[in-house]
Amino acid sequence: MKKIIFKFSGAVIMLVLLIIPLLLNSNYLYGLLIVIGLYAIVVQGLGILMGYAGQVSFGHAAFFGLGAYTAAILTTRFHWPSLLALLAAILFPGIIAVLIGRQTLKLRELYLALATLGFGILVHIVFTEGGEITGGPSGISGIPHLGIGSLILNSDRKFYILIWIILVLILLGIRNLVRSRTGRALCAIRESEYAAENAGIDCVKLKLQAFIFSALLTGLAGGLYAFYMTFISPSPFTFHASVQFVLMAVIGGLGTFWGPLLGAVVVVALNEILKELIPLIVPGAGGEYQIIIYGIILVALMIYRPQGLSSIGEFFQSSKKSLVQDGNEVN
Repeated sequence: MKKIIFKFSGAVIMLVLLIIPLLLNSNYLYGLLIVIGLYAIVVQGLGILMGYAGQVSFGHAAFFGLGAYTAAILTTRFHWPSLLALLAAILFPGIIAVLIGRQTLKLRELYLALATLGFGILVHIVFTEGGEITGGPSGISGIPHLGIGSLILNSDRKFYILIWIILVLILLGIRNLVRSRTGRALCAIRESEYAAENAGIDCVKLKLQAFIFSALLTGLAGGLYAFYMTFISPSPFTFHASVQFVLMAVIGGLGTFWGPLLGAVVVVALNEILKELIPLIVPGAGGEYQIIIYGIILVALMIYRPQGLSSIGEFFQSSKKSLVQDGNEVN
C-alpha cells in the first residue's frame, strides 16, 4: 500500500489540492493554489527543457513577463478581446524563443545559462524603461478579467478551476510527449548529446522545439497571471523569479512527471509558511530572516535529496530494503 502511495504521491497531492479548496471555500487558499498552478505550468515547460532536453535556462521570468505584458498591453491599449489577447500572450514568447533559440541553443552548459540570464535581464529593462507602452516601473493597471464567451472569470474560485483544468490537460499532454519517440530522443540528448548526434538525432532542432514549447507554456502562464491580477509591474519578472523557477524544477525532480508540480507546491508553501512563522519566533524580524532560513532549507534539500522530492518514495523503499538486509545478515 505504501509503495502505491509513494509511486503516485504526485497524483495524491494533486487530488488533495483539487478537493480541499472546494470544501473550505477560502479566497486565501484559492489565491495560493492559483499561484501554485501558474508556477507549475511554467515549471512543467522548464522541466521539459531541463529535465528531458538537458538545457538550463535562467530566462524564463522573461517569457513569463512577455506573456503577461502582451495580454495587458493588447487589452488595455488596443482593446483586444481577452481571449484573443491570451492567444497572443502564448504565441509571442514562442516567436521570441524561435529568434533567440536559434543562436543560444548552439551554446552548451554554462554559456547557455549565461545567455538566457542576459536575455532575462534585457527584457526586464525593457519592461522598466518601456514608457507609456509598458507603464514603466508603475506597470499597467485596469486589465480586464478573462472572458470565455459569456463566462467572465471574475472570482478566485472560477479562476482556480480554470487554472487547474489547464494544468491537468498540460500534464496529460506531457505524459504522452515523454512516452513518444520525441520524448525518448530528448532523453538521449540529455544523457549524451554526442551519442544522440551519432545515432542520427537532430539535436539542434529538438532542443529548439523543447525551448519553444517551454516558452509557449510560460507565456500561457504569464497571460493568465495578468488576467488574474488585473495589474502588472516589472517586479515579478526579475532574475530572482527565474532562479525560483529553476529551483522548483530541481527540487521537484528533473526528468520526472510529478516533479514540477511538487517543486511549485514546496517552494510556494515554504515562502508562505516562513512569512507567517518567522515574526512569531523572532518579533520584529525583517524579510532578511526569511531569505536566510529559506536559503538554508533549500540548500539542505539540494544536499540530501539532489534527485528531487519526487524520488522520496524510492528513498523510503531503499531504506526499508537496507534494514531488511541488515536484519538478515545479523540473523
